[in-house]
Amino acid sequence: MKKQINIFISHSWSYSDKYEGVIKLLDKTNIDYKNYSVPKDDPIHNAKNDKELYEAIDNKIKYTSVVLILAGVYATYSKWIKNEIKIAKNRGKKIIAIEYWGSEKTSTTVKENADKIIKWQSSSLENAIKELLGD
Repeated sequence: MKKQINIFISHSWSYSDKYEGVIKLLDKTNIDYKNYSVPKDDPIHNAKNDKELYEAIDNKIKYTSVVLILAGVYATYSKWIKNEIKIAKNRGKKIIAIEYWGSEKTSTTVKENADKIIKWQSSSLENAIKELLGD
């Protein structure tokens, strides 16, 4: 029986198609995973302000082993993606930056904080997770 890996996918709801693409990549791997992300169709409704939202995201990331971050240039300007990086770092979580195919510009903020930078391929994602988590 495969060990389940808890994963948080950092993303911008403005780019939810990329989030769905990461899910498809994960589904093509041999990794049994549980998704701790905050998808567009299930936002954190009980957070009344930024502090509560930060705490709610922290509460999700603390149960994960790895944080996947899309390395699109928008991530450089996203306050919440920066917060998710901060939370992951503070909790000692591994960060994998995923560069979308054909991206000419990517986020240096994400890449500078990543433990591994990969291209948009399920095999690269699977190998990076296994490498970083020692599987």
